[in-house]
Amino acid sequence: MDYQKLANWQKIPELKGLLDLSTPPKELFFCGNFDPEIFASCIGVVGSRKMTDYGSRVVEKIVPDLIFKNQTIISGFMYGVDKYAHQTCVDYGGKTVAVLGWGIDTKLTGDDLKLAKKIVESGGLLLSEWEAQKATHWTFPARNRIVAALSHEVIVVEAAQKSGSLITARIATKLKRKLWAVPGPITSRTCEGTNLLIASGKAQLWLGKSASTNLSLNEDPILALLDQEALGANEIARKLVQPVSQIGAQLSLLLLSGQVLEKGGKYYLADAS
Repeated sequence: MDYQKLANWQKIPELKGLLDLSTPPKELFFCGNFDPEIFASCIGVVGSRKMTDYGSRVVEKIVPDLIFKNQTIISGFMYGVDKYAHQTCVDYGGKTVAVLGWGIDTKLTGDDLKLAKKIVESGGLLLSEWEAQKATHWTFPARNRIVAALSHEVIVVEAAQKSGSLITARIATKLKRKLWAVPGPITSRTCEGTNLLIASGKAQLWLGKSASTNLSLNEDPILALLDQEALGANEIARKLVQPVSQIGAQLSLLLLSGQVLEKGGKYYLADAS
């Protein structure tokens, strides 16, 4: 994938969080169409590489709500929670920044390449502080500090006691970013780290809530249409003159929030008779 060097990134206000680091990156490289606004409101979503079914359901709950608030999802592009957060984000029409633990010129293959292309095509970015650097034991903690610094808040989904996500959590705390942790089963080793963050008071308890439940008919044109009649996604797209893919993503969020129901390809207001 083509990449560019981000010249004079220190002068970009949206990236000032990186200057909070004791060792800010000397350079930044990216793939995608750079728009500083993508960094205006970033939420870090990180977690275990050994993501459980519980972890995937948590990601599926958290990410759409954040997208609905026009927040950018930032994570570390590793298998497990990180990549699933990126994937869920693009699936729901959001923008995500993938901070790489290796040089930007590294050739991606297979599923990594497919996901990277989706991220860029959806308006997101691949980001690295290195042009040419192999992934090694120290590059991932270095990447974690970038994730923490760019985030306004960090949510840890799953983390064992020695998880790399706890490094991100520690850095976020040091940088005075709000830190959240999702509680998990006390029998799960994958949740030992997150539960300990909560028990020790280092992270606030994340129980999740739907961001869209406060929307009124006047605030959402889709809800306003469905207040008049049940419609299919294609019909809504035609009436609002918007892409079907965009309408589909918005409908998915409204379904998750419980404001809309679907039956036989038609969408209804949840409180409609």
